Amino acid sequence: MSIHIPRGTQDILPGTSELWQYVEAKAQDICRRYNYKEIRTPIFEHTELFQRGVGDTTDIVQKETYTFTDRGDRSLTLRPEGTASVTRAFVENKLYGNPGQPTKLYYIGPMFRYERPQSGRMRQFVQFGIEALGSNDPAIDAEVMALAMEFYRELGLSGLKLVINSLGDTESRIAHREALINHFKPRINEFCSDCQQRLEKNPLRILDCKKDRDHELMATAPSILDYLNEESVAYFEKVKQHLDAMGISYVVDQTLVRGLDYYNHTAFEIMIEGEGFGAITTLCGGGRYNGLVEEIGGPETPGIGFALSIERLLMALKAANIEIPIEQTIGCYLVALGEEAKDKSASLLFELRKAGLSAEKDYLDKKVKAQFKAADRLEAKYTAVLGDDELAANKINVKEMSTGEQVEVSLDDFITYMQDRLKEE
Repeated sequence: MSIHIPRGTQDILPGTSELWQYVEAKAQDICRRYNYKEIRTPIFEHTELFQRGVGDTTDIVQKETYTFTDRGDRSLTLRPEGTASVTRAFVENKLYGNPGQPTKLYYIGPMFRYERPQSGRMRQFVQFGIEALGSNDPAIDAEVMALAMEFYRELGLSGLKLVINSLGDTESRIAHREALINHFKPRINEFCSDCQQRLEKNPLRILDCKKDRDHELMATAPSILDYLNEESVAYFEKVKQHLDAMGISYVVDQTLVRGLDYYNHTAFEIMIEGEGFGAITTLCGGGRYNGLVEEIGGPETPGIGFALSIERLLMALKAANIEIPIEQTIGCYLVALGEEAKDKSASLLFELRKAGLSAEKDYLDKKVKAQFKAADRLEAKYTAVLGDDELAANKINVKEMSTGEQVEVSLDDFITYMQDRLKEE
C-alpha cells in the first residue's frame, strides 16, 4: 500500500526548510524591535469561536473550515486564521489586566482551510501575524502597517503597494449596510446563492464575492466612504496623516473589503506589482477589529492586526530572484582511519559540538576518499584527519579546505584550536 501526502499540504525538506527559518527569524527580529511578544495558541479550538469571531456568513466558516466532533461530542475546528484564537487567549488569560497596555502579540504557525489548492494557496499554510489590543490610537494602525511594509522591504522586495480603506464605526456601517441592501435587493436573483443569503445577514460580504465580482452592480455599489460619520472620517484622516509622516505611500481603495466579519475602521492589504508572481498579488491583509474582544466575552477592547502567508512570501522572493543568505556549511568534518581512530572520532565529534561548533563524521564505514567527498558535499570549512598513528602520537591533522593549508595539532588543543579558527570566520 502506497500512502501519499494529503492534497493541499506539503513536505518542507532540508534545503528548503532553511529558507523558512530565515524568514521566520526576520519576522521574530522585527517584532522584537516593535515590542511585539510571541503567543502560541492551540491548533484546534471550539467551533463556536470561529463562528462568533470570524463570522458565520464568511466563506471561511461556511465552506472552508476543517470541523470535527471529538469523543466527548464537542465540535472542534482546526484554526483557519489566528486573530480569533489570539483574542480568545487574551480574554481567557485576562491579558487586558496586565500593566503596559496595549498588549502587542505575534504568532507564526499553521492554519487550515479547505480551499482548491493552487500556487501560493494551500489547505495547510503558515501565517505570520501580529495583534495589538487595547488602543484606539490611529498611530498604532499606522505602526501595524509600517511593520508589515518594513518586513517585506528588509527581505528585499520592491514594487509593494499598500492599499487602505475605512470600514467606519458601527453607526457608519449600519448606514452603509442599508444602502447596500437597497442597491442589490431589486436584482439579487441575478447573484449566486451565497450572495442571496448574505443580502440581509451581511450585505458587505457580497462585495467580496468571487463568483459575481464582474456583475455591473458591483461597480456601482455604494461606497463606505460616502457613509462615514465625522468621527470615522477624522480617524481615517489621522491614520493617513501618520502614514504620510512615516513616508509610507498608499492608495485608498473604497472597494477594499476584508474577508472576515470582525473588521471595522482601518482595513488594508499589501500587494506586489511586477512580473513573475502570477495572479495572486496580495501578500498581506489586516485591519482594525473593535468589538471582537467583547464578542468573545471580554471587556470593551479595541484591536488591530495583520496576517501574511509565509508560502506566498517565499513565492514573491523567488519571483523577484532574491537570494536568501543561507548558511549550509559545517565547521569541521572528521575523517577517521583505523578502528581506534574511528572510536575516538565519536567522542571528538561530541566535544566539538559541545563547544558550539557544527561538525560531522562518517557513519557508513566509507573509505577515506569517500569521506573526503562527503566533507566536500557538506562544504566543510575544515577537515580533521585522525588515523591510528596520529592517535598514538596524540596528534590530529587539520586542513583548511579553502586554502589547502594543513597543520598538525595536539589532540589536547584540538577543540580550542577549532574554536579559535572558526571564530575568526
